[in-house]
Amino acid sequence: MLNPNRIRLLAVGKLRKPWIQAGITMYLKRLPGLVVTELKDSNPLKESEAIQADLRSEEQLVVLCEEGELLSSVALAQRLEGTGSGRLAFVIGGADGIDPALKARAHWKLSLSPLTFPHELARLLLLEQLYRALSIQQGGAYHRS
Repeated sequence: MLNPNRIRLLAVGKLRKPWIQAGITMYLKRLPGLVVTELKDSNPLKESEAIQADLRSEEQLVVLCEEGELLSSVALAQRLEGTGSGRLAFVIGGADGIDPALKARAHWKLSLSPLTFPHELARLLLLEQLYRALSIQQGGAYHRS
């Protein structure tokens, strides 16, 4: 089962929109223990260096990118359940994307949609999907969450 205490979100850039911050705050309350670390935006290479410096050796790197795996909410819940007690570090890059070397190092790549979203919105969408995955794993009515 998904354990929010074993998940970190490394996100490049600051939140600027209050309505996104409100949504993120709501999902973080629903996912107690999940940690979000904001990293300074720069260029993909410097952002990659900051991400790698912040990664812990026991964490599996999950990079959000357009060429990542597209999963339904149910499939994401199953994929996350398959990680067992492992620690995950989800990475959302900045406006210029993620350095290819960091992508190559990822344990797996995930795409939230074929559409492109601003990093702030991607952060909110990921947290919502993590909450939905937990609801699915707990047998909840995930379509009405």
